[in-house]
Amino acid sequence: MTITSRVGVGRVAAAAVLLATAAFPATAAALPAPGTTPTDPSADHQHLTWKTCARGQDDDIGKALDKAGAQCADLTVPLDYAAPDGRTVSIAVARLRAADPAHRIGTLLYNMGGPADPAIESLPAVSAAMGVTARRYDIVGVDPRFTGRNTPLGCGWRTETYFRSAGPDRAGFDRMTAFERGLAEQCRDRSGALLPHVSTRDAARDMDAVRAALGERRISFYGVSYGTYLGEVYTAMFPGRTDRVVLDGVHDPSRLAPWAEYGTEQVNEDALRHWAGWAAAHDRTYGLGDTPDAVLATLDRIQAAAVRRPLSVGPYRVDRHVAPLFDYAVLGDDTEEGDALIAGVFRTLKRAADTGHAEPDAFLAAFLAATLTGDGSAYGSTQTAYLCADTPGPRDTEVHWRAIERTRARHPLFGPILNNVTPCSFWPPPREQPVTTVHNDIPALMVNATGAPRVPYSEARRMHARWTASRLVTVTGSYRHAVYGTDYGDVCVNDTVNAFLATGRLPAADLMCAPVRPTRTAAR
Repeated sequence: MTITSRVGVGRVAAAAVLLATAAFPATAAALPAPGTTPTDPSADHQHLTWKTCARGQDDDIGKALDKAGAQCADLTVPLDYAAPDGRTVSIAVARLRAADPAHRIGTLLYNMGGPADPAIESLPAVSAAMGVTARRYDIVGVDPRFTGRNTPLGCGWRTETYFRSAGPDRAGFDRMTAFERGLAEQCRDRSGALLPHVSTRDAARDMDAVRAALGERRISFYGVSYGTYLGEVYTAMFPGRTDRVVLDGVHDPSRLAPWAEYGTEQVNEDALRHWAGWAAAHDRTYGLGDTPDAVLATLDRIQAAAVRRPLSVGPYRVDRHVAPLFDYAVLGDDTEEGDALIAGVFRTLKRAADTGHAEPDAFLAAFLAATLTGDGSAYGSTQTAYLCADTPGPRDTEVHWRAIERTRARHPLFGPILNNVTPCSFWPPPREQPVTTVHNDIPALMVNATGAPRVPYSEARRMHARWTASRLVTVTGSYRHAVYGTDYGDVCVNDTVNAFLATGRLPAADLMCAPVRPTRTAAR
């Protein structure tokens, strides 16, 4: 399962993040209990009350959505679908109506990944990516429960992410085990009643409730990264309710790892070396080394300095558990702008290692604020709740330690990060088994880059082999995670996706697209 960060390269590069507001809650509906579906997909649904998106004079993002022509609403759904008359939660929805209603195809719902990334904020970007095809769809963003405009899941963490490196020794691993246990206990203390109801299965039920409220018998779906898993789960739980499905950065549900990012050390190292080649070509600007090996050696020296003593960066102290995260968290963009942001981060960290202190640029400051303060607690705790429901992992933390020791020699940087203990070892066990088997014969277009560091290309190939009515679009030689859209700008991918959405016809065969090295023009 893929982890992304709200302060990743694409997020910080964006001039503004578009969020939408919600309208009036509707009446709770009788919706399917866990593991069941209603016999009549058009029955017993609510009606959405649409209104403008801006919440007030200070809501610039809502104003931007209003300017784009979006409408916003709330949908009230059961917290527990097994108890539809019990406690409810609100789901924020935003819509751009089809500009060409005479040739309207239907409704497209989308999810931007995370897990826990809001969807509504990306509504204009999705519409822009679809080009003229957007005119024939109602495009609908749904913020998954407890994300975005919805009431947050508040655990009161002093970090956005539980992700840490175990460090170079057993003492560091034990320190991180205590850290992760503390995060889990804090979430149980503050939001324990909600945690059993944060899962991809629940998000899929919410999505189907939105479909019913829209009055649609079937919806088309576009999912990015984790959003591909949500789409897969939805098609498994609600067969016959999707039309055209696009999956970008494709998860294989049968490969749900024992913990998030398990087994991706090599693809991350490959992506880091690819970036190091770019940095070496720009050594005069960033001073990190004039060959890829020299750049990677500089990164190793930064890590070694953080082991000796925490790096002083602005008001923050970057220790041996946090410093390695930079090598991991900044991968997957693969644009000139993204590469430059990464190089700027390591230039600052090198200065801190060499001189004892450095001041961060805006990107690094945002990353550190999210990682080392409570700024991103709501996002991080909600993301963790989804991950612990979908990939609960072992309760025995020694399993993590043995995995670290097995991988440390070959992967000294990424082994201790990607195999470290997580809060899931101490989390309440999931109330439902995650969906791990999806066999579909509905049309689906899958997109993946061969070097994607977050979801290995091998997962896309396996999923494509089992999804019999699918086609796979491969971007060769690219280290981008999630390729479709205006920010990466691969014309081959974009044209293929949009043609499928417009006609419903898959390509006659799988496609290979050449990589691009764009400068981002819009944020995903």
